[in-house]
Amino acid sequence: MRSVSAAPKYLGTVSFSGRNGSKADLSCYRHQPRLASVFAPGYHPRMLTENLLDDARSIAERITALRRAIHAEPELGLETPKTLAKVRAELADLPLEWREGPSCTGAVAVLNGGKAGRRALLRGDMDALPMPEETGLPFASTIAGRMHACGHDTHTAMLAGAARILAGRADALPGEVRFMFQPGEEGYKGAKFMIDDGLIDPLPDAAFALHIMPNAPHGAIGSRTGTLLASADMLKIVVEGRGGHASMPHDTRDPVPVACEIVMALQAMVTRRFKATEAVVVTITQIDAGTAHNVIPDKALLKGTIRTLSPEARQEIWSAIRTLAENIAQAHECDADVAITQGFPPTVNDARAVALAEAVATSLPHGEYLHLPAPIMGAEDFSYVLEKVPGMMAFLGVATSGADLKQCCGIHSSRMMVDETVLPRGTAFLAGCATRFLERGWD
Repeated sequence: MRSVSAAPKYLGTVSFSGRNGSKADLSCYRHQPRLASVFAPGYHPRMLTENLLDDARSIAERITALRRAIHAEPELGLETPKTLAKVRAELADLPLEWREGPSCTGAVAVLNGGKAGRRALLRGDMDALPMPEETGLPFASTIAGRMHACGHDTHTAMLAGAARILAGRADALPGEVRFMFQPGEEGYKGAKFMIDDGLIDPLPDAAFALHIMPNAPHGAIGSRTGTLLASADMLKIVVEGRGGHASMPHDTRDPVPVACEIVMALQAMVTRRFKATEAVVVTITQIDAGTAHNVIPDKALLKGTIRTLSPEARQEIWSAIRTLAENIAQAHECDADVAITQGFPPTVNDARAVALAEAVATSLPHGEYLHLPAPIMGAEDFSYVLEKVPGMMAFLGVATSGADLKQCCGIHSSRMMVDETVLPRGTAFLAGCATRFLERGWD
């Protein structure tokens, strides 16, 4: 392997205070020349999964530096060329084969082991959110209205770290590891585009992903068997009436109270048509009607989100919403046009993959694994991968040690903070999932 320039040198620790008085300690680094490998010559581990956390901590400065570089220059949607360029530059000295497709700036880096065997895929997303940042960090977003508030910068950095660790063990790997650097997770279906472009063909035998949680215990890894995350569909209802003067509503067909009735009826319908144990969420988040205080409009627009945990509930709620909206509108001599844009499917974890991930998490020094009691109603487009490949997604707690979790800002907050000292554990976990699966399969 050849060496490349610029690894960060540790300079010290800086404390930042959140809006609620909570503090986060973040390490500061400066670049310095670096070695091509984190392993000494002749390094041969007795078992591939040994010493993973130590190895990850030995490259913590690199993981942190990449995370900060990505964080400072966030990109949106399916086009993240600068982020991908940063990743490729960081991994340029490794024996990876790169695949890119025509639909987006996603890429898959393939590491071939020294022996033939199984194929494992590890995924990290790269895109940011269209929102302001208010963290006050020295490496905060330099682009107004964009922020890595969902942790994708950390996901990408941890995945790159896993690639470096595993490349140092490539000769002993019994199989192939693919590192999926994916754009467009925030509603753009980037994973689906990469699948459709054939970037993960032939399909791997297992797939793993990790998502940070800034209000979860420091260093804890958690997941569950079965449905982990919900499907997410967009709802749009246009109520058409007949406008007129606000003082003479009897001469109009006012769509505003009809729209309000639909909103309330949707909430009652969810609680009466679906089991309490089958979580279904229909939330109207936007109402738009009218242009003046004394004019009854012709139309009222409703927008919102639909979340379900199974394909059956998903189809049923779609049908129920159409029936409800159309009939309420007709009862008031109005019309309702219902449009549902299908989003991500539910994220469903394979039981074998969850058992493997728990074994890896608890095998790391001071490892903690949390069994999540119920699904989370958020959504993830890693679900498209898990529809085709057995695997799992887990969460990594990145709150500072001992923090009051109720006071920690969650994902999608403009003040979300990450304790970067946890990132090596995430790197080790991803590398461990791949190596354990290549070594033992689902045993």
